[in-house]
Amino acid sequence: MDLSFDALSLTLRGRPILKGISGHLKQGQVTAILGANGAGKSSLLACLSGVRSADAGLVRLDDQDLSSLASIERARAIGLLPQQADIHWDVNVRSLVALGRLPHQGSWGGHPDDAAAIEEAMAQTDCLSLADRKALRLSGGEQARVLLARVLAGRPEWILADEPLANLDPAYQIDVMNCFKAAAANGAGVALVLHDLTQAARIADHVIIMKAGSIIASGAAADILKADHLAEAFGVKVHIGADDQGAPIIAAVGRFR
Repeated sequence: MDLSFDALSLTLRGRPILKGISGHLKQGQVTAILGANGAGKSSLLACLSGVRSADAGLVRLDDQDLSSLASIERARAIGLLPQQADIHWDVNVRSLVALGRLPHQGSWGGHPDDAAAIEEAMAQTDCLSLADRKALRLSGGEQARVLLARVLAGRPEWILADEPLANLDPAYQIDVMNCFKAAAANGAGVALVLHDLTQAARIADHVIIMKAGSIIASGAAADILKADHLAEAFGVKVHIGADDQGAPIIAAVGRFR
C-alpha cells in the first residue's frame, strides 16, 4: 500500500504553501522529509494523512484517492503523530495508549488484538513502567513516547510523524528511531519530518528535500543527502563524514552569506 501525491497545491492566508508537488513513498521504507522552517514539510504531512485537504491535487493509497476513504478507514491505514500533539485528558498512560485502538473497534466493543497491540506498543516505546501514571503529569519527553505508543498501538499501514525527536534526550532519540526502523522492517511505510540531518542520514531509505513549497530533490538517501542539495535547502555549508562505526554524520559548519 504505497502512498503517493500528485500536483498538490495549498495556499494559506494568501501565501502558497505547497506548489504543485508530486512524489511517491513506498511501504517498507523510511522517508525523511527535510527543509528549512516554512518549507511546507508539516503541510505536506497533514495532506498525506488526510487531516488537511489540498486546494488541488490528489493523495493516493495505492490507486485509491485518500479523500474517498471513510474516516475510519483512513485512521486504520494511517497513524499521524503531529508536531504539537496535546494530551487533553488526565487519564493513565495505558488508557491513553489504548485510544490508538479505537479505529479497530466495532459497534460491540473491543477487538481481539487490542490487549496485545497496546502491550507491544508500550514495550517498543519503553512506556510499560509508566502504565499507571497520569499522562498530564509526565515530562515532555515521557509524553512524546506515550503519544508515539498510541500511534503504534493502532498498527497502521503508514506512520507519519512530524518532528518526533523533539523533547527527547539523545538516548530516547535513538530508541525512537529504532522503533521507526522496526516498523518499516515489518512492512509499514514511515514518513518523518526531521531537522536533525545526521538522524535523517542514519534512518532514511528515501529523502525528500523541500524549499518554499517545492521539492528540490527526492530519491535514495545516499544520492540526495549531498552538500549541494543541503546548501540549497538550508543555506549552510555542511561537513559529511562518518563515525568510527561507519554511520553517517552531517554537521552544519557555516552559513552562506
